[in-house]
Amino acid sequence: MNTTLIATAMILALAAFTQSLTGFGLALVSMPLLSMVMSLPQATALVAVVSLGVEVVILWQHRAHLRWQPVRRLILASWIGVPLGVVLLRQLPEAWLLHGLGALLAAYGLYALSGKPLPSLQRAGWGWAAGLAAGALGGAYNTSGPPVILYGHARGWPPQAFKANLQAFFLASSSMVFGAHLLAGDIGAATWAQAAAAVPALALGLWAGHRAAAFLPPARFRKVVLVALVLLGLKMLW
Repeated sequence: MNTTLIATAMILALAAFTQSLTGFGLALVSMPLLSMVMSLPQATALVAVVSLGVEVVILWQHRAHLRWQPVRRLILASWIGVPLGVVLLRQLPEAWLLHGLGALLAAYGLYALSGKPLPSLQRAGWGWAAGLAAGALGGAYNTSGPPVILYGHARGWPPQAFKANLQAFFLASSSMVFGAHLLAGDIGAATWAQAAAAVPALALGLWAGHRAAAFLPPARFRKVVLVALVLLGLKMLW
């Protein structure tokens, strides 16, 4: 086994562990690291394939806690937001949107970690707003996750529901991304071979993340998510 395959397996194991533990982060962890051992188009295609499998597994693990009503609202709103994102991509500088979102995520995470009361965002309109923002960011920069993660945390979803709801939303988004890459011819035999070779590493990462999550009480889980939000926000600002 060559060094590229070993590095790819280790990266995807870490990414799967992160997604299994927190409910998100697979692309955030894997894309920067994979782009160091393969071309960006190759990494994008591989993550498009791997994401589907990881999201299906985590959704299945937490399927009993899935809340369809808010997820359906998020998905429908995101579909409306995608064309808006395409327009924004042409009209506004990338740095404005990404830095603005990064500042919002970091500020929210730091504020929540301070222990001060947070808005609960219980009204249905907030779900539509989060989904619309997610779709717009997905259409513009393929970064649809942050608004939904923030929304789920503000709603106070329990850990299992948080993970199940996010996977359902991500799965709808990932399916569209996968289909687009497949139709464009970006996913070939080499991508499938890389994904197949990484299955044991992905399984190990998923198992380890699931086991680690069992030792996280809800309050600590929420802190882990908040720290991840701060890191994600700082990364977008950087």
